[in-house]
Amino acid sequence: MTEKRRAKRVDVNLQLKVSTLFKQDNVKISDVDSPIEVRDISKGGIGFVSKSILPVGYYFNAELQLGKEADLLYCVIKIIRSIKKDDGSYAYGAEFVGMAPVFDYIFEEYEEEAEGKN
Repeated sequence: MTEKRRAKRVDVNLQLKVSTLFKQDNVKISDVDSPIEVRDISKGGIGFVSKSILPVGYYFNAELQLGKEADLLYCVIKIIRSIKKDDGSYAYGAEFVGMAPVFDYIFEEYEEEAEGKN
């Protein structure tokens, strides 16, 4: 099978919490209080799992720390797909929105660090 992703995905174990979802037309969902477990990350986006139903097409703000010594990376994430899993949780695919190419080095360093562990 041919890989269609634009950037290599790296396995990761990060915990985030979504509290507010929003759309560009000022639609906002507050008090979501949804913990999510990030499973993989790339320059283009993240894959994550949650027990909550999160709507496709909505955005949320995130703080990511890649690596032990890394600074926090503040970003906006757009949910682009959702799949219900057998255990009742949901697997999501999401992309970074408006991420400046200058931050590519952060992901490149993290990929190298992750590959060094394997």
